[in-house]
Amino acid sequence: MGGSGPFIPILGFASCVVFIYLSFGDLWPAYPVGPAWSFVQRNGTRFVLDGKPFYINGWNSYWLMDHSADYQRKHKASAMLEAGSKMGLTVCRTWAFNDGAHNALQVSPGRFEENVFRALDHVIAEAKAHKVRLLLSLVNNLKAYGGKDRYVKWAWEEGIGLSASNDSFFYDPSIKKYFKHYLQTMLTRKNTVTGVEYRNDPTIFAWELMNEPRCMTDPSGDTIQDWIEEMSAYVKSIDKNHLLTVGLEGFYGPKNPKRLTVNPADWAADLGSDFVSNSKVSHIDFASVHIYPDHWIAHRSFEDKLTFVSKWMLSHIEDGHHELNKPVLFTEFGLSNLNKDFQPSQRDWLYKTVYDIVYKSAKKKGAGGGALMWQLFVEDMDESNDDFGIVPWQRASTYKLITEQSCKLAKLRGAIEESQNLKELCLQKQ
Repeated sequence: MGGSGPFIPILGFASCVVFIYLSFGDLWPAYPVGPAWSFVQRNGTRFVLDGKPFYINGWNSYWLMDHSADYQRKHKASAMLEAGSKMGLTVCRTWAFNDGAHNALQVSPGRFEENVFRALDHVIAEAKAHKVRLLLSLVNNLKAYGGKDRYVKWAWEEGIGLSASNDSFFYDPSIKKYFKHYLQTMLTRKNTVTGVEYRNDPTIFAWELMNEPRCMTDPSGDTIQDWIEEMSAYVKSIDKNHLLTVGLEGFYGPKNPKRLTVNPADWAADLGSDFVSNSKVSHIDFASVHIYPDHWIAHRSFEDKLTFVSKWMLSHIEDGHHELNKPVLFTEFGLSNLNKDFQPSQRDWLYKTVYDIVYKSAKKKGAGGGALMWQLFVEDMDESNDDFGIVPWQRASTYKLITEQSCKLAKLRGAIEESQNLKELCLQKQ
């Protein structure tokens, strides 16, 4: 008995550990560790990963965090990331914000809902598990999910706002302080699933300052330009690992001669942004562009819209090469099913037009870095869908276009053998 003294407490402790694991082990998700990932970087006009060009075929699913915050909908996010990976898609753009709305991440300035942050932790961990990288957008210009309007209301309600105009988001010192606190909290967040701070996690492909920034009260563009310079410098002071983009739609401002030849209409030069000057900011690593011909030139024929898309894309790729020396990523493109003449085949033509231009640029080692379709869903998600959303495998021709683009870009990079999904997807097509 005397020799067994230390053994009894050790046995008791081990039994306690076993009991805790058996009781609560299912609360600790088990993710495969796998090989270490590198950060995607930029070399001139191209994205690079592990010394090779990195071309992006990706998609938007803005709702991943929101769904992951609800137990009954959480599986949808995991299913979407798995499906995207099986289609050879490499980057998903999604919201890393929800300000004061349902399932709010930021309930009020500086107050965060831990359950929703854990939902974002889950999204990042699931993305890594399925070998998908994330482009995380940090605030909305629009009112959906709070946006800049919510920040202005917070300041106004506290009696410290300079103006009730939602454009004061860009210049009010109190609001900028709110946003910087949010940025610091986001960038330094330690993932409760993986244990990795967001700023140190290569699963995150890049940060996007704002979805579609516009400042209607200052069409000169000076207000947004100053805001981009300040906020991009602040992000980089905290996180030097990740790429950063603005989140632009791509319109040319009043000082740019292309406003007359490339913009869809006169109004596009009066939104307070300018593709070239905004993207030239030193802390911005790549340019972002959106493509919505049916909204911008709704009165034109479908053939004219496709012609516009080609001219629009080629102009921005040219800017990336000659003006910016940075990659250009088309972070949203789509076609509405509410158009009076809509046919599903038209979506295929738009996708093919976008994909062909990206591929030709990549093949010539140009500045076209890739494209992200707006937007993808899995089945039974009508409540989150809009007139652009698709479940890609429900239409064989669309699914084929998407997966063929994944294979063509992976082949250019010599990356097919690096992924089991790509091998299964692409080698059977040969």
